[in-house]
Amino acid sequence: MRVLGIESSCDETAAALVEDGRAVLGQVIASQIDLHAVTGGVVPEVASRHHVERINAVIAETLAKAGVGFDGIDAIAVANRPGLLGALLVGVSAAKALAYALKRPIIAVHHIEAHIYANFLVDPSIAFPVVCLVASGGHSELLLIERHGHYTVLGRTRDDAAGEAFDKSARLIGIGYPGGIEIDRLAKTGNPKAIRLPRARLGAESLDFSFSGLKTAVLNATRAELAEHSIEDWAASIQAAIVDVLVAKTMIAARRHNAATVLAAGGVAANSRLQAALREQCEDACLRCVIPPPPLCTDNAAMVACAGFYRLKAGEVTPLTFDTIASAELAR
Repeated sequence: MRVLGIESSCDETAAALVEDGRAVLGQVIASQIDLHAVTGGVVPEVASRHHVERINAVIAETLAKAGVGFDGIDAIAVANRPGLLGALLVGVSAAKALAYALKRPIIAVHHIEAHIYANFLVDPSIAFPVVCLVASGGHSELLLIERHGHYTVLGRTRDDAAGEAFDKSARLIGIGYPGGIEIDRLAKTGNPKAIRLPRARLGAESLDFSFSGLKTAVLNATRAELAEHSIEDWAASIQAAIVDVLVAKTMIAARRHNAATVLAAGGVAANSRLQAALREQCEDACLRCVIPPPPLCTDNAAMVACAGFYRLKAGEVTPLTFDTIASAELAR
């Protein structure tokens, strides 16, 4: 089954044709990073306008790379929640038009579920139960996944998400957008113990996250001692403060729920220190660890197509009347 995935939830206009939930036949991602770097963050109206300008060309180029025409599409999957409403509507409108014109089934996919399924693109034989860390610009969650499409939230952020903490801290130390990528790059030659920063544990039993205190601590520290440390040491110290908590709580969740596999998903999962630390601790605990390569951690349409494939395989089809939703929790 060849599923065309479409993703436009934020600032990437993406399409991918994926066969049987595994083989990526063609994929295109049109990024807006350079555009939004000017303003230091995504401007929703600007993002939506550029999605409109690019969506048709991105789909056409994807099919050309796959070497198929529209008749080579068996089904369509599209991210319809959560995200920037105007941006989502562009992808959803394109997907609905194709599904109607081609008379193909369509699946509306939760953006976070799509990030999880980037792991199944890498390895479709992942053993359940799974504990998955979802870490991105707007989400920090720990999920227990007992079978395909069955999710239990074990913990989530009470304030800022991990990606927000990276971006806001990066702004405070004077480095560019996107902050997480720059911090990861600079941290490779920095000392993670150079600046003392807090790790919010929220109690021994809690699997929730909180990064607003870290942001405040970075603000106070930069006012007092920004010039006393190299930018690399600042980056390494901030990165360690975020990653240490993410990894520690993920491992607690894995042990508590007897997980067979630990997954990581979302843009922050591309962070090199997070990947190394999670793999090391999983190896020590004799747990399987699967993390997508960086291009599949960030927003892409192959993950949307993969998630759609598994829902179609379970017999699900979404009516063409489905809504586009800016904010939605991942439900079972």
